[in-house]
Amino acid sequence: MGNRLVVQTYYGDMNNLVTYLNQLVNAYRLLIGSAGDLNGIALAKKSEVKDALKRAEKLGNIIDEVIETIDKTGYCYSDYCKTKSDILKEKIESGFIVTEIEQQLFFKD
Repeated sequence: MGNRLVVQTYYGDMNNLVTYLNQLVNAYRLLIGSAGDLNGIALAKKSEVKDALKRAEKLGNIIDEVIETIDKTGYCYSDYCKTKSDILKEKIESGFIVTEIEQQLFFKD
């Protein structure tokens, strides 16, 4: 079962990346909105608006890297799931699955 723990950890890492991406995107949206608000203020300096947009651009680059990482990670995890499914199809007889489902339905009632 040691290999299973590795895959569970890998899946947890993937979930952490998605959570991280969500937080970064929210921060990015706030930065863009703030830059727009700042641009609408008559007293704001042009350099302040440019600085706000530069910060948003830097965060956008980080978001791109996280998306790329999730993309690569997702393919590996998807391959794992497909391989596991193929092995299960070979090893498990459908009669066992039907019996298991019937037992679950019987105990639910």
